[in-house]
Amino acid sequence: MRILLANPRGFCAGVDRAIEIVNYALERFGPPVYVRHEIVHNRHVVETLRSKGAVFVDEPEQAPPGAVLIFSAHGVSPAVRARAREQGLRTIDATCPLVTKVHVEAQRFAAGGREIALIGHAGHVEVEGTIGHAPGRTLLIETVEQAEALEVDNPERLAVLTQTTLSTDDTREIMSALRRRFPKMLLPRKEDICYATQNRQDAVRALLAEVQLLLVVGAPESSNSNRLVELARRSGVRAHLLQSADELDPAWLEGVECVGVTAGASAPEVLVQAVIQSLRALSGEDSPVCEQPGVSETVAFQLPPELRPASG
Repeated sequence: MRILLANPRGFCAGVDRAIEIVNYALERFGPPVYVRHEIVHNRHVVETLRSKGAVFVDEPEQAPPGAVLIFSAHGVSPAVRARAREQGLRTIDATCPLVTKVHVEAQRFAAGGREIALIGHAGHVEVEGTIGHAPGRTLLIETVEQAEALEVDNPERLAVLTQTTLSTDDTREIMSALRRRFPKMLLPRKEDICYATQNRQDAVRALLAEVQLLLVVGAPESSNSNRLVELARRSGVRAHLLQSADELDPAWLEGVECVGVTAGASAPEVLVQAVIQSLRALSGEDSPVCEQPGVSETVAFQLPPELRPASG
């Protein structure tokens, strides 16, 4: 059995930055450091940081006054920030800069008196944060059917934004439906779906003609990981999401001559390598592993000012 590795896969710049922020905060301030929600959607990452002294909470009020609270990579609403101030917390923002870009756009559109059609998934942490930047002005759209049925106060004053981790195919269909109904709707200055989400979906597409099975290393809560599974299945390729090698089912490999492996943007490479080792143990140690050519990602984001090394 051949094993094809998608490239790129795994950590993106926003995830790297968020994890680095927690580690730097633990070094700078000492444990415990509190983090609102999972810093990124990955059990291995969360448990590793927890072992170092990170405490994950759902709400600011769960951290004691004066404590350090880090906002996760998915971003938060202004209301959450206000509650953290009321609690007397020292906050550090690990929001991915590409998510912050969407927040700024939401505020700009709302300030201009526009309603906002936000393409995204209900209940996702990123979506909740974005809606909080334009409360009362944002209408969540999850499907083409919802786009076709959307009612707004003024069809000429509609703007559109998207969650950063969506399927580009799904988003394109919903956007087309909105354009047909609202030809004057205002688009963001730059596409909201992040470069890493796009690159990982393109890398999976490049595998699908050769593989009979795709394994995606990622968490059930990870939007971009789930989109990779959906992309394969829509192309007629069997696909499974797994958080670790322990979840690999040998029955999945029956009749498979070539398996593709990738990882969502919040899954570390160590988990990918463990899956490969398990595949080789099940199919034979001589199974060739080939990494596909792919886009080189050179994006890097700065740390927040309070965590940057002092100059001079």
